[in-house]
Amino acid sequence: MNLENFEGKMIKALESLDSKFINIRAGRANPSMLNGIMVSYYGNPTPINSLANITVPEAKELFIKPYDKAILKDIERAINEANIGISPINNGELIILKVPDLTEDKRKDYVKMAKGACEETKVALRNIRQDANNSVKKEELPEDEEKNELEKVQDLIIKYNKIVDEKLMAKEKELMEI
Repeated sequence: MNLENFEGKMIKALESLDSKFINIRAGRANPSMLNGIMVSYYGNPTPINSLANITVPEAKELFIKPYDKAILKDIERAINEANIGISPINNGELIILKVPDLTEDKRKDYVKMAKGACEETKVALRNIRQDANNSVKKEELPEDEEKNELEKVQDLIIKYNKIVDEKLMAKEKELMEI
């Protein structure tokens, strides 16, 4: 059995959690808030970051400066349609997104979303552990070797569950700080 293979899958599960956490915002401007928003550019859906320079001049503002000013309205429309909870301001040169302060209820909702994402990750980790355990059992190793391999798998799952818990605590702290 190749433990590194299963550990690689666990690392991918953590990377997936990180990408989910990026979309759970903490009241700060972050260009990744726009990930997944597509703008119709000459009839083709194109990611905003391919069409514009996105900067964060202040903690609560995003500036979107398109390479082609003709698509300002298209970018503005795409942001409105994406329903990210921020109204774009078009000044003719660039689009400004002012990230509003989060209410206590919204913060709690985001914490619930973060907990849900962590639970999904833990389920994925358990599935990976189950696959690893099945792989060990298929090898028909001597009983003591099999037990040793199963313990290694269990140690891995404990390690990665702890990392998930630490990530959740950090995200929860980030979301709840005012």
